[in-house]
Amino acid sequence: MAHSETPQRAGGARTVRVPDDRDGQRLDNFLLGQLKGAPRSLVYKLVRSGQVRVNGGRAKAERKLAGGDEVRIPPVRIEDPGTPGRPAKGLLQAIESSIVFEDARLLALNKPSGIASHGGSGISFGVIETLRALRPDEPFELVHRLDRDTSGLLVIARKRSALTTLQALMREDDGGIAKRYLALLAGRMPDGVMSVDAPLHVGLRQGGERHVQVNQAGKPSLSHFRVLERRGGHSWCEVRIETGRTHQIRVHAQHIGHPVAGDDKYGDPEVNRRLRDQIGLKRLALHAASMEFALEDGRVPYVLHAPLAPELATVLDALGG
Repeated sequence: MAHSETPQRAGGARTVRVPDDRDGQRLDNFLLGQLKGAPRSLVYKLVRSGQVRVNGGRAKAERKLAGGDEVRIPPVRIEDPGTPGRPAKGLLQAIESSIVFEDARLLALNKPSGIASHGGSGISFGVIETLRALRPDEPFELVHRLDRDTSGLLVIARKRSALTTLQALMREDDGGIAKRYLALLAGRMPDGVMSVDAPLHVGLRQGGERHVQVNQAGKPSLSHFRVLERRGGHSWCEVRIETGRTHQIRVHAQHIGHPVAGDDKYGDPEVNRRLRDQIGLKRLALHAASMEFALEDGRVPYVLHAPLAPELATVLDALGG
């Protein structure tokens, strides 16, 4: 179904009817598609100021739209997209070379540590913007996000149907998607599986930085940690998560007294300094290793893997047994 728009005067606001195949899309993502080249920060500013209206009323950026909704979009002057330029050549190459799987529905890549999933907060280009620059005719959409400092498997939808199916699976409590991470935790974790069932609340610190903590007012969050190996007095673990909260693994690891090595926000500064000086750990030791799910009502199974980042493998070798 095509977009339909009300007539408008030059430079005036326009009203766009949400097509049926965008049912369930967040307002901010819908606006980014309508305002080509607009930075995410501008979209949020327009929404916060009330200039964007849904069915005549104010709405939040995270609001899920329904097919047939009427969205008022104010006139926006966007600088020539050629002005800010494209992502740097090195970033384009890094993202292109990190693709580990693609088919007609999905693309998966092994995201390097230090690259954001999407732009915003002073970052012009994340993975999704870089992919769109590489292939401007593709309707790429992020299925989920990884923290900037986490490496590993990031799944991108190439079809709207795949995006909506995967997002529905992620909302299921019975684990519609199995996610497996690898992490180096500080200190000696006990043997066996340690399950952490602790609600997480996202707060904002001065300057708008997100800080997450265990808090009964937060959302239910469940992680399972299992030691794979002991390395230099620390624990190389497999982590499986049943919920996908912001910073979940990092905060749960901190909560049980074994923070993720190299974590500048929730970690142990002394352990981080020692690991940096002795074996050169200069990043968060957390890697999204695999995801399993099925599309087309369970008929098409996917098992996607992202090899461990070389710099983490080097750190593990340096730690020894």
